[in-house]
Amino acid sequence: MAAVLAAGALALVLTGCVPESTPTSTAASSAPAVSETPTPTASDAPPPALVPNGTAAENKPYFDYLNNQAIAAAGGQPDGPAFINSLRAGGFVVEVMELTPDITTVGVKADSVQFSVRAPDACIIGQWGTVGGYTSIIAAPLSTGKCFIGQTRPIDF
Repeated sequence: MAAVLAAGALALVLTGCVPESTPTSTAASSAPAVSETPTPTASDAPPPALVPNGTAAENKPYFDYLNNQAIAAAGGQPDGPAFINSLRAGGFVVEVMELTPDITTVGVKADSVQFSVRAPDACIIGQWGTVGGYTSIIAAPLSTGKCFIGQTRPIDF
C-alpha cells in the first residue's frame, strides 16, 4: 500500500514538470503593454568629479576614474607620467603628488609604479603593475607629511 501511495505522489509531482502542449490565451495577454521607466544603470551615471579641498574618501572615486582613463588611453601600458598627467589634467595639484620611478636602478622597466595625491586628511595612493593591474587605497600620511617612504621621482614633466 505504501508503494502505491509513493508512486501516486511521485506521479503528481512529475506532472507539474510537464510543459503545456498548447499555450492558453488570457485577457491579460490581449491588453496593451505598459511602458515602465528604465532603471538607471551604472553606465548611465555621470562620471565622478573632483571635490576641491575634499577628503581622500570624497576624491578617491575621481582618482580611480582618472587612473582607469589613463590606463585605457595608454592601451593598458601606462607609465608614471601618464598617471600624473591624467591626474593633473583632471584638476589635482602637482605639488601634492608623488611618483615612484618606473625604471629600476639597473635600467629596466619596473614591475609596478606607485603614485599619490595628498588630500587634506589622507593620501590617495594608486599602484599599477603588469602583474597586479590597478589598485588604490587611502592611507594616513607619514610624519614627514609625505605619502611615500624613500626617494620619489621628480615631477618635472
